[in-house]
Amino acid sequence: MKRKLRSSAQPGTTWEALRRTHWRAMGLTDEDLEKPKIAIVNSSSELAVCYRHLDGVSEVVKQGIRNAGGYPIEIRTSAPSDLMIGMGHQGGYILPSRDLLVNDIEIAVEGGQLDGMVCLSSCDKTMPAHLMAAGRLDIPTILVICGYQPAGKLDGEHVDIEDVFVASVQAALGKLPRERLLAMTDVAIQGPGVCQGMATANSMHVVCEVLGMTLPGSAPVLANSPRMFEQARLSGERIVEMVHDDLKPREILTPAAFRNATRAMLAISGSINCIKHLQATAEEAGVDIDIFGLTNELGRDVPVLSAVRPNGEHTIDEFEQAGGASALLRQLQPLLDKDALTVGGRKMGELVAEAEVVDDELIRPLTRPVADQASIVVLRGSLAPESAILKLGAVQDSVARRFDGEAIVFENAAEAIAAIRRGDVQAGHVLVARSMGPKGGPGMAGGASSIVYALFAADLTHKAAFITDGQLSGLCNKGMTIAEVSPESAVDGPIALVRNGDRISIDVDARTMDLDVPAEELAQRRSELGVRELPDASGYLSIYRRDVQGMSTGAVLLPCD
Repeated sequence: MKRKLRSSAQPGTTWEALRRTHWRAMGLTDEDLEKPKIAIVNSSSELAVCYRHLDGVSEVVKQGIRNAGGYPIEIRTSAPSDLMIGMGHQGGYILPSRDLLVNDIEIAVEGGQLDGMVCLSSCDKTMPAHLMAAGRLDIPTILVICGYQPAGKLDGEHVDIEDVFVASVQAALGKLPRERLLAMTDVAIQGPGVCQGMATANSMHVVCEVLGMTLPGSAPVLANSPRMFEQARLSGERIVEMVHDDLKPREILTPAAFRNATRAMLAISGSINCIKHLQATAEEAGVDIDIFGLTNELGRDVPVLSAVRPNGEHTIDEFEQAGGASALLRQLQPLLDKDALTVGGRKMGELVAEAEVVDDELIRPLTRPVADQASIVVLRGSLAPESAILKLGAVQDSVARRFDGEAIVFENAAEAIAAIRRGDVQAGHVLVARSMGPKGGPGMAGGASSIVYALFAADLTHKAAFITDGQLSGLCNKGMTIAEVSPESAVDGPIALVRNGDRISIDVDARTMDLDVPAEELAQRRSELGVRELPDASGYLSIYRRDVQGMSTGAVLLPCD
């Protein structure tokens, strides 16, 4: 018996008449009106190269949907790019854009009562937004990985966006000629897609496949390559089958799937931003799981199996050629939850058994890892009662396991970078940059990543520590850098009480970070601080500042039911 589609209005109702009137005017036939209506969530934009190619991907997905007997309905959402909307202004639009996308999708897809959706996932915030929307709406959903950008060369050397980021800070500090920087900007990006390297976008692409929300063999992939378009077509065909089978995200986004995804994040030394995005997805999907705690728990057994830039010298192209996420899963096989379901309707164990490792030097087995200790650790202590994240990466012998030093405190990135330029920040210091969290930014304002690169340019990466309640670019992987301290300073977290000269101690093996100031002194400071005023904000950022929850929820907007 044919399953009733939610897009089909009750006959004889006003809703049926109005929908039919609109859709007939748009060219739908009576036969089309009986087909599954599939939303194609498309962030195509001319604002950033990450999204420039998505209209072409959408057309291929549409054809796949039609081939399988469905009717595609394209909807447009915003196109957040860290490098295009995340800088040059007060406040931070990047993390808030994630949650804006989720609500944007809900309005169109839930409001329109469409039967399923294919999400075209590209830059950093579209992928988690699509996962969160899938968990919230719980209608058949599949994500299409829309690929990474090809990098360029300058004087025969590889140049990508990470190199430009580092060089821009070096040029600002007088360490690199501006002419060289401009030459790098001319060649670093050679086509559409997300940033090269295992930054947040490619990390989340891999994580999404391991979660089971893409077809196998999807990530990573070169943008506009034949393989990317083939996966797009197959995804269009598969979503129609998922609607008929009523296979929904909450059957896929289970605790087992989140455990597998966390293992993959650790094995590739992925972006620390994956932690909050996975937590936010779990919140929206109604899964009771602590990704922060899970990161430490699983980190005891999951070594680093691959070192793609910025973790090592391998490129994302090489990781794809070595077998990508499928090969990584093959190497992780003994540790995986194999009963986790995927959008293809098959269990993870079946897919892993069929996966092939093309290059076991680039994607190594558990018995021969790149690094045998956790690549990411979550710290807690008197300075971070809830959490703080330290990425150790793949080359861990360059990062101290313990650090004890005097604090030097700044309220924003500009002040911190100016102090580094003046030479005020010295070896042994713990640089603290605060007022950069979800509420304090507001919206996790940009700038923390520039501090990391400024310390690198000043040759302080391994001589000083850096602590912030802000977030870092997934490209950042240098030294004793600790981000997303929670509670943040704007909600009176202990980081708000740190003063110049305070001793801060960090112990990686104990997973602790403490402010060595007597409790009575901290109580006095808190009394003197009084009620903190949140920074000025207007428009959407004022709404975000008001409603955003703490990092333990992945910084979602308001608690989910």
